[in-house]
Amino acid sequence: MPRVTRGFKARQRRNKVLKLAKGYRGGRSRLFRTAAEAVDRALCYAYRDRRTKKRDFRSLWITRIGAAAKLNGISYSKLIHGLSQAGIELDRKVLSNLAIVDPSAFSALVKQAVGQQEATA
Repeated sequence: MPRVTRGFKARQRRNKVLKLAKGYRGGRSRLFRTAAEAVDRALCYAYRDRRTKKRDFRSLWITRIGAAAKLNGISYSKLIHGLSQAGIELDRKVLSNLAIVDPSAFSALVKQAVGQQEATA
């Protein structure tokens, strides 16, 4: 009985994996079996890290806002609470960018937050 090499479809599948492994070092870009392992692992990491990236950036923004708030003499939690009481609905990404690009505008927001907290207290 003749040996079946599975022809066109198998080659298509292997080439798809090798194309994804382009740029990998050594046999990982040339040998199908090691390339398939490397690609599977890389795709798992990519899927996981697309979600992790969102957490990491939020953490970075919070750190930046906290540092800028300390420079204005208020804690991060009191700033966020004051802003929500004042009805200022800026997300943390925008607040972080504002703290870096335009510190005077950030200081104005801090004053509004402090004023709102004093009014309610």
